[in-house]
Amino acid sequence: MNPLPEPLDVIAVGAHPDDVEIGCGGTLALLASQGYRVGIIDLTDGEPTPRSSGPAQRLAEAAAAAKTLGVCHRETLAFPNRRLFDGFDVRVELATIFRRWRPKLVLGLADKTPLASPDHAQAVAITEAAVFYSRLTKWDEKFGGLAVHTVPQFLTYFLFAGVPQVPHGQYPLVVDISRHLEVKLAAIACYESQFPPEKAHIFPRVRAMAETVGLMAGCGAGELLAGSRMPLTSDPMRLLLPG
Repeated sequence: MNPLPEPLDVIAVGAHPDDVEIGCGGTLALLASQGYRVGIIDLTDGEPTPRSSGPAQRLAEAAAAAKTLGVCHRETLAFPNRRLFDGFDVRVELATIFRRWRPKLVLGLADKTPLASPDHAQAVAITEAAVFYSRLTKWDEKFGGLAVHTVPQFLTYFLFAGVPQVPHGQYPLVVDISRHLEVKLAAIACYESQFPPEKAHIFPRVRAMAETVGLMAGCGAGELLAGSRMPLTSDPMRLLLPG
């Protein structure tokens, strides 16, 4: 067996290249700037799409976006865009990645996106299942002999066009991305095939949503994450009065 790579602190999972940039790109840029090792897993290459020349262009755009955010590892799985379905094989492949890279935090999609790709809803179930599979014992043969890895924290991010509502049973956490909003926008702009001049309206919308979430939380720009556990701190003053 090949030696394991240096662990990643964070892995963000998207159905397609550009999902994580739109949903939590500011958070990833913030974490990378703080010295954390950040990775992205795209379950599909996002192809075909109307304006792209093919998978090679999308992969090049994804690599450029990852570099912009400060991400140190990006991986694209071979599952099909538009036909992504939750199933055993994709759960195992993603869980194998978690076992190999041993993240402390996984970020996954929070909910389906009405009138947008149904792949997003499938990615919700796939990522949740993979986090669970990663910690299952007595099943190592399904994961190439890789040891069990329990992901300590699992949070979700949102792709809604407006300010999202946290689903029932989830608890919100706003990340202050005020210093990283421009980096987030620059990473999204790397996807020239997806956001040509005629779709430039995406950028003021992303900015407006971040600023609205920030206003609600008391910062210049924010990203909303959610988790099944209530936020916990042993240092309430640092939480309430961040530097």
